[in-house]
Amino acid sequence: MNYYETLGVAKGASQDEIKKAYRKLAVKYHPDKNAGDKNSEEKFKKISEAYAVLSDKEKRQQYDTYGESGFHQRYSQEDIFRGFDLNDILNQFGFGGGSFRTSGGFRTTRGGGFQDIFQNAGMGGGGCRGGGCRPQPVKGDDLIYEITITLNDVLHGAEKTINLRQNGRDNNISVKIPEGIEAGKRLRLTGKGSPSPTGGPPGDLYLKVNIAPHPVFIRNGDDLIMEKRIPFSEACLGSRIEVETLDGKTFKVKVPAGVQQESKLRLKGHGLPAGPHGKKGNIYVKIGVKIPKKLSREQKKMVKALAEVGL
Repeated sequence: MNYYETLGVAKGASQDEIKKAYRKLAVKYHPDKNAGDKNSEEKFKKISEAYAVLSDKEKRQQYDTYGESGFHQRYSQEDIFRGFDLNDILNQFGFGGGSFRTSGGFRTTRGGGFQDIFQNAGMGGGGCRGGGCRPQPVKGDDLIYEITITLNDVLHGAEKTINLRQNGRDNNISVKIPEGIEAGKRLRLTGKGSPSPTGGPPGDLYLKVNIAPHPVFIRNGDDLIMEKRIPFSEACLGSRIEVETLDGKTFKVKVPAGVQQESKLRLKGHGLPAGPHGKKGNIYVKIGVKIPKKLSREQKKMVKALAEVGL
């Protein structure tokens, strides 16, 4: 779901606007005011999840950068609600008298109210009923694998199939690589880890991203750096050089007269994206000057002549 649309606010909304929007919807859909209404309960879950993300600076930035799909590859529901005290927030809005916080999700203890409304995968379940607590099934172990992608995958995004051998069987698992992903980031595949030994939910699979070296470009954040070596005469007099981008486009770039060794020329907007919906960085062409190891007799004479006039 789109968290901004869920709360009815614009993407650039301030924290005050987000808080006011959530309060208005929480008053409308709070399950204690809509006893037995499953639609209201579901709506309350969604607006609370949206508020948990958009009211947190770091989570909101990740959501804005990577979009809905990329965000949920990085955050489980447990991650989303971690540090989010619904009871405290609702008390601020005038909903007092109940206890909403549990180790896995949120619940109320008031009679006639809602119970375990956030119970789902990874958010706990069962709870204490009838004066006693039922032991909960143990979640399976998480698995960590490494996956190597190319700079082209970073540029365009990709879908990869990985082969995992579990319990003596080969499993092919498809994973989407979001645009702009950085080396070292982990992609989370819910429920693709080891099975639970006690009948609980399976663990999760985390894919650590490595990026293969590129023969031309070096990555620096969202920018790409390449090197071009030009003759001494072109460095002195200026010229135009051809630069091919990562996606195969060719541009003529002007080299100004008197360019210095390791100067950088910028090709704006042809680098890597800052996430699926972010702007692209730049290509920087680092200039190197070719110095021949051997000179012909004629070239030596010309270089000596240049030396005599101070070059």
